Amino acid sequence: MTSYPLAEVIPLARRLRLPFSRDQLLLLMAAFNLFMLGLETYLAHLISGTLVPYEWIPVIGGPVLGVILLAAGLIAFRNRIAANLTATLALLASIVIGVLGTYFHLVRAVLPHAPLAERVSLPLLVWAPPLLAPIMFALIGVLGMSAAWQEDPAGSGRLVLPGGARLQMPYSKTRAYFFVAGVGSLFTVISSVLDHARTGMVNPWVWLPLAVGVFATTVSFAVGFLPRLTRYDLTWYLLAMGLMVLVGVVGAGLHAVENWAATGQLFSERFIRGAPALAPLLFANMGAIGLLALFETKS
Repeated sequence: MTSYPLAEVIPLARRLRLPFSRDQLLLLMAAFNLFMLGLETYLAHLISGTLVPYEWIPVIGGPVLGVILLAAGLIAFRNRIAANLTATLALLASIVIGVLGTYFHLVRAVLPHAPLAERVSLPLLVWAPPLLAPIMFALIGVLGMSAAWQEDPAGSGRLVLPGGARLQMPYSKTRAYFFVAGVGSLFTVISSVLDHARTGMVNPWVWLPLAVGVFATTVSFAVGFLPRLTRYDLTWYLLAMGLMVLVGVVGAGLHAVENWAATGQLFSERFIRGAPALAPLLFANMGAIGLLALFETKS
């Protein structure tokens, strides 16, 4: 696979000179995502009117872990291994938050004392706390850990560990990023469907993110599994991620219009309890992460 996939589709991209490497940009994206996940969790939990103690863990943990990642980036200028270890601990904590949050949401989505066949149902999953929302903490943890450790040589899948040890991964970092984009797109589209199912899916606009999300998921996994990628393959991937970004921006605008039309002005109460303002931007976020996977690889 070429060391600069984006240049295979857009040759002028070779003239693009960025102050950060692809891995550094993805770590910055991971830090930004942790900040935003903390904010989104806070807004989502405000719907209940109060936050119980354990619900503060993702709200506070997200920004704190984001700050640690940024600090690790500064440490990397002097000691990359120390920075990698610091970032890895923060990202492991993010994975733990994601797994535990998913468990708590799942518990709220089942009826433990009901007959076995009735303990889990589609209506319960639709109206329960969003099942896949917390798992984004885990996905960002996996993304960050993929970016934190140096691959040498680039594209080999061989990671440099403390003490000079090497770990051979089954695929390169670029392919790992494609898989992360695929999993993220899948989680995003499922969350979108569950949210929109509460409205009966009657608005034709809600079918657009479903179609684009399925398309992006399929393309991302396809390019991840293909042993050799052509310009044709990368063009489809670039189109899929670009559509994810576009759908996210359009969706955020439509949600804002919905909240405005409901009250005549953007009251904070409508912002919290109306159409979720930040949810559509998850499409744009995953699209941006997927696009960064096409940037130039460096050891």
